[in-house]
Amino acid sequence: MVGHSMGGHLALRAVADGRVRPDALVLSAPMLGFVTPIPQGLQGVFGRLMCRIGDPARPAWSGGERPGDTAATRENTLTHDPDRYADELWWRAQRPELDMGPASWDWVRKASESISHLARPGLLESVAVPVLVLAARYDLLVSPPAIRRAAARLPDVELVEFGREAAHELLREADPVRNRVLAVIERFLARVAPPLVNA
Repeated sequence: MVGHSMGGHLALRAVADGRVRPDALVLSAPMLGFVTPIPQGLQGVFGRLMCRIGDPARPAWSGGERPGDTAATRENTLTHDPDRYADELWWRAQRPELDMGPASWDWVRKASESISHLARPGLLESVAVPVLVLAARYDLLVSPPAIRRAAARLPDVELVEFGREAAHELLREADPVRNRVLAVIERFLARVAPPLVNA
């Protein structure tokens, strides 16, 4: 099973909660914590408060995937590859219904509650499948320290971090990073979940 960002969070939670049991799990820049000055213990409280004082479906901020992003800064938040970013812009223009805007306050509330769920003692420690965690040390969307803390709790984990050459979208990065990411994934899967060979 492979998941990126919030998909990585959901994949890890599904495995940790015993809903699925894949042979292996690959998490690319998993959303295991927000990049925010608000302490983790207060994030859920703040999300619940904002849902109570207004429409929970209203945007939590203006602009893109994170507060303060503009069209000029969004690309650097996601990838260093202009062509892959341009491809996303093309798809957003062709299929505007797929465009992602800012998160709602209800999303913030539910995401923070799910992050707290994964922080429960013993939960990640019970994950009984090999896990590969790929992270960008300077990710501006998901918290690298939260990823490291979660990885330290997994019993069978390989954590691979990339430096300033990598932004959040590791699989949409420039080829030098993307090729390394794909090679790490291939080696991991060959080791922990090799393909069946017919005799």
